[in-house]
Amino acid sequence: MVNAHDVPSSKLIGALAAQMKNLPSVQEPDWARWVKTGSHAERSPVNADWWFARAASLMRKLYIHGPLGLSDLKRAYGGSKALHYFPKHHRDAGGSSTRRILKQLEQAELVAKTPKGRVLSPKGRAMVDKSSKEIFTSLAEENKALARYA
Repeated sequence: MVNAHDVPSSKLIGALAAQMKNLPSVQEPDWARWVKTGSHAERSPVNADWWFARAASLMRKLYIHGPLGLSDLKRAYGGSKALHYFPKHHRDAGGSSTRRILKQLEQAELVAKTPKGRVLSPKGRAMVDKSSKEIFTSLAEENKALARYA
C-alpha cells in the first residue's frame, strides 16, 4: 500500500492543491492576495495559488503527524525574523489563514476536530492515499526500479 510517506512531498502537495481548486468549500478569500503569512515574512506569497498549496500542505501534515492543534501548525509554518543587529528569532505564522483553511477543510469533510487536535477524516485520508498512489505509479513508469514496490 502506497501512502504519503512513499512519495515526494512537493509532488503530493501539487497534486492535492490541484484537487483543492475543484472543491467548492475551499475558496481563497479576497484578502489572500495581499496578506503576509506571518510577522517573519517580508512580502506576501509569490505563488498566486498559495491558498490551495497551504491547504494541501496542511492535509499532508495532518496525515503524517497525527492530531495537531492550531498552535502546532502556526509554529510549523513560522520562520526566523532578523531583529536589527540582534540574532534571528523564531516567529510563529499568522493564525487567521491557517484557521480559515482548517475550517474550510472541515466543511469539505476532509478534516475532523477532536479533543487532541485536528485529524484527517477517512474521506481526507482516502484523498491523500489516492493521490499518493497515482504519483507513485507515474514515478514507477519513469523509473523501472520502483515498479516492484507498486
